Amino acid sequence: MEKRANFGSKLGIILASAGSAVGLGNVWRFPTEVGENGGAAFILIYILCVILLGVPLMVSEFVIGRHTHKNTADAYQQLAPHTPWVFQGYLGVFTSWFILCYYSVVAGWTLKYLFSAIVGKVGTIEDSAAYFTAFTSSPWLPIVCMVAVMLMCHWVIARGVQAGIEKYSKLMMPLLLLIIAVLVVCSFSMPGSEEGLRFLFKPDFSKLDSSVVLSAMGQAFFSLSIAMGCLCTYASYFRDDAKLVKTAGSVAVIDTTVAIMSGFIIFPAVFSVAEVAPDAGPGLVFITLPNVFQIAFGHVPFIGWLFAVMFYLLLLLAALTSMMSIHEPTTAFLLEHFHLHRRTATWMVTLSCIFIGVLCSLSFGPLADVKFLFGMTFFDFFDFVSAKIFLPVGGIIISLFVGWKLDRQLVYDEVTNHGTVGFRAFPVYRFILRWLAPIAISLIFLNELGIL
Repeated sequence: MEKRANFGSKLGIILASAGSAVGLGNVWRFPTEVGENGGAAFILIYILCVILLGVPLMVSEFVIGRHTHKNTADAYQQLAPHTPWVFQGYLGVFTSWFILCYYSVVAGWTLKYLFSAIVGKVGTIEDSAAYFTAFTSSPWLPIVCMVAVMLMCHWVIARGVQAGIEKYSKLMMPLLLLIIAVLVVCSFSMPGSEEGLRFLFKPDFSKLDSSVVLSAMGQAFFSLSIAMGCLCTYASYFRDDAKLVKTAGSVAVIDTTVAIMSGFIIFPAVFSVAEVAPDAGPGLVFITLPNVFQIAFGHVPFIGWLFAVMFYLLLLLAALTSMMSIHEPTTAFLLEHFHLHRRTATWMVTLSCIFIGVLCSLSFGPLADVKFLFGMTFFDFFDFVSAKIFLPVGGIIISLFVGWKLDRQLVYDEVTNHGTVGFRAFPVYRFILRWLAPIAISLIFLNELGIL
């Protein structure tokens, strides 16, 4: 087995961890959640949930990973050997692989639309809904795109921690943030953009109820990549002098900033030329926005073309940084637990995800009528089980494990770097892990399953 690597710099730690959190959900889910749930009022609740729920859970995963310097499964085995808690380590590894199988399909869509934007096709689509349906139902083109994106991710992971994950996180995350800044300026410059900002950020407290609070908690929880094994695995590569609370705070700030800035991009642009609120999910970026780009092409061709290219490049970068983080937990597990070479472990993860990804991709075409379990297609099953079951269950276990099972002094030593870093809120942090987080995540879990 090769010698275990570490991130080489504090900046690398922050950007890699932020890349794990920043993904496609920041661009298409967050703006729609804001627009549908009270605008600025929802944002305030979301930020509170990030601070009170997201950051403590992120710190908890950092504690487990950095203390053991092992992959997620072996980390729990070291901390609680031969106990049921070890289940969470294996669940984290499996969840990351499970998500990558279908996430890579959507990432492939971003590659196709980026190419279409570069050649000017996006700006000339007459019926964007029909174009999207024709593409996703194709028996081969989405698979080609999915495989291409998987191989991009594979190339980075195979190069290792410093030469791969850290190096390309340092390249892609600043580029992603730069593109966001440029797109925000372009969106603000469109006539009528004020309506979009008003729709997005005008507080509507009449919409606030328990379901909105649960939506904000769920968005905060899923947006930060909690319980996927990613943060725990990345933390195992942290240096001993890394400040866990400060790193978690930096990641949360970057992730929330990207989400809010995505709203700045999307809503002013949509209201400026379409004057309609976009649908949630893939329809937002693959159906509604191409209509925006088409009209923009008609008014200012070059600016419309540039906007489209940069936007889909942004999507691809967000997808890749997330894919890197959810590829690594399974790769690290195979590498360390079974003493494989990194290249061998990487290929095993990549090829297995491509195989399942093909089935998920065909769920929109030739296998659309084939039901897997619970009357769902392959894609819907993987999406539902990971988001509605694995992640909430994993979050509950992590909070209980660090809050109740781990020795208090061990946790304190990790978050304070053995007393060299101040953390006066430690009692509050422990209370959140023991009581607030498990209860809040349980409510999210029950709400997502339709029980509440």
